[in-house]
Amino acid sequence: MTQLSSPRQKIQRRPVHGVLLLDKPLGLSSNQALQKAKWLLRAEKAGHTGTLDPLATGVLPLCFGAATKFSQMQLEADKTYEAVLLLGQKTTTADAEGEVIETRPVPEISPELLASITLRFTGPLAQVPPMYSALKKDGKALYEYARKGIDVEREARHITIFKLDMAIAHDPRAPAAIKMIVICSKGTYIRTLGEDIGEALGCGAHLGSLRRIETGGFVAAQCVTLSALEAMTEAGRDACLLPPQSLVAAFPTVTLDADNAGRFLSGLRRRGPWGEDAPLVQVYGCEPAAFLGSAHITADELIPQRLLSPVEVQDILKSSQRASESIEVNQKFSPVFLAEPSAPTEAGCFQH
Repeated sequence: MTQLSSPRQKIQRRPVHGVLLLDKPLGLSSNQALQKAKWLLRAEKAGHTGTLDPLATGVLPLCFGAATKFSQMQLEADKTYEAVLLLGQKTTTADAEGEVIETRPVPEISPELLASITLRFTGPLAQVPPMYSALKKDGKALYEYARKGIDVEREARHITIFKLDMAIAHDPRAPAAIKMIVICSKGTYIRTLGEDIGEALGCGAHLGSLRRIETGGFVAAQCVTLSALEAMTEAGRDACLLPPQSLVAAFPTVTLDADNAGRFLSGLRRRGPWGEDAPLVQVYGCEPAAFLGSAHITADELIPQRLLSPVEVQDILKSSQRASESIEVNQKFSPVFLAEPSAPTEAGCFQH
């Protein structure tokens, strides 16, 4: 009689709240990277803040638990990319993963020519999304049509290239290459930008590599890799998480007393001297000190937008308490003391 193998043990999920700045590796989709990190953290709920192609690496903020409520802030954020553009060949996907569909001679790339191209592709632009993208048409992703050889009409999208730096580079994969650093608005496809630059140069081009080095104030130096995360203990992984409010840290702060905090958390508007009208503020309670969510201020009214649930607030407070106790234990055996988190502002205070 053949002995059946024991069933695989089911992972025990837990509430995890925070932002993990992941350095996405080459070859994984954003969702594959998210699922791996979610599994390592044993998190109940997770989401990413905009996709990076499998070819791309770099900054990918992952949101867990309560932080998913504020992920839109990163979707809307400006981004910075570093890319290598290979000249002389067009591919099906506008990057190195596709098949070569056209080869043309590369003209001499002078500094003057680069300067004129840079000027042409800086500022507001209308950009047609690539067929190999996750945008939907009649309920299907464009790449599904592309894989069947079907080209569908796409509307141009309005984007902005805030800064474009280009310099001649050497790459064994092409007769000539350009290194680009691009600061751009949301919705920009660097593959399409590279292909358009190749057309402007008259030789065609495709991306050889792409790395996101900044998004919404988060930079590559702050990120952790999946391999490093895998080698950590669970406590070490938890220590990599930024709090949910890190997604709205650039906005003004309002701190409420216990009575106003409770009412605000239940979704009620609060009237008070909150300061000037503001489209978004981060809101804290002070008894206990806790992040409650986001709001906007109109005519002295604090109007809730995205709120944490009471359970989420308690989960985060418990997690912070465990982290503090761990630090206290470590301090007894180490001369290195970690800085304490800054205390919330006084009740009813509006701070820029």
